[in-house]
Amino acid sequence: MTLGPLMIDIEGLELTAEDRELLEHPAIGGVILFTRNYESPRQLAALVDEIHGLRDPYLLVAVDQEGGRVQRFREGFTHLPPLSCLGRIYDRDAARAKHLAKVTGWLMASELRAVGIDISFAPVLDLDFGISTIIGNRALHKRPEIVADLAYAYQTGMHDAGMAATGKHFPGHGFVAADSHLALPSDDRPFEDIEQWDMVPFRRMIHYGLAAIMMAHVVYPRVDSQPAGFSKVWINDVLRGRLNFQGLIFSDDLSMEGAACAGNHSARAHASLEAGCDMVLVCNQREQAQQVAQALVDYRDPVAHTRMARMHGRSRLSLDDLHSDPRWEQAVAAVKGYEQSPELDLDL
Repeated sequence: MTLGPLMIDIEGLELTAEDRELLEHPAIGGVILFTRNYESPRQLAALVDEIHGLRDPYLLVAVDQEGGRVQRFREGFTHLPPLSCLGRIYDRDAARAKHLAKVTGWLMASELRAVGIDISFAPVLDLDFGISTIIGNRALHKRPEIVADLAYAYQTGMHDAGMAATGKHFPGHGFVAADSHLALPSDDRPFEDIEQWDMVPFRRMIHYGLAAIMMAHVVYPRVDSQPAGFSKVWINDVLRGRLNFQGLIFSDDLSMEGAACAGNHSARAHASLEAGCDMVLVCNQREQAQQVAQALVDYRDPVAHTRMARMHGRSRLSLDDLHSDPRWEQAVAAVKGYEQSPELDLDL
């Protein structure tokens, strides 16, 4: 059985009979976990192992574990500072900031890999223009070249831990005030401005081997009338064509209000896939997820399946082995230190 194009969520701390039945549907390719799915690292490891045991090749398991406001697993995991902390350090000491970005990426990914999780949707590549509250301190910096430098270091740390990186939200979510969870934001800038600012981190990260990209639920009317995640212009012409990106393309959550312009959930999924996305997310809407799965029952894309398979995690340590590793102890100390005292010079 191949991996299908749909990633969905589950309700609780363990799989129900309904979960198992749905996850065995051929249209499903992955599961995204939330805080409600987490009680302890060992419970989480058992849940992920059960999900992985359902299929061959096994379903991708993902989470948003950026740090700051967006960290789904907290107690039992290292508290991760907002990514903007790294940008503030960069302004004083670029070399130290890049080192800490690598340490943070490794720590985040290592702790997730120890419980079997394949993907953290990170790092954020949006720019902090001081406009978007939903992005805000999730962004590394306002300058694109600094975002690219830090994101590359962060990705290197993730790779060292056995996890591929996912940059988001293409082509850039930082210049709009509206929250795409609640509305469809519109960015009225011309393509040239977006290309010279927002797209720079994406372009450089693609050059550095970025494995996956998540699209933005933002419309850029001077480029295309469709939001980026439903736009052949943005996905095929720009991302695949101009930027020559060959990795996996995720939609953002199709249950968000920013996706409602494309119709019901099944229509949204078809529109996103037809525009060029490889995998679509439907979160927190079980009935709609079931409908989308049925609508995609005959959908096949061998190239997308190959891209998905490359997102499977590698080199998993046990929790006990990770916690006894001196590198983990040093990384935890570094991450705690730079959020509490950004000027502290930690020699790791």
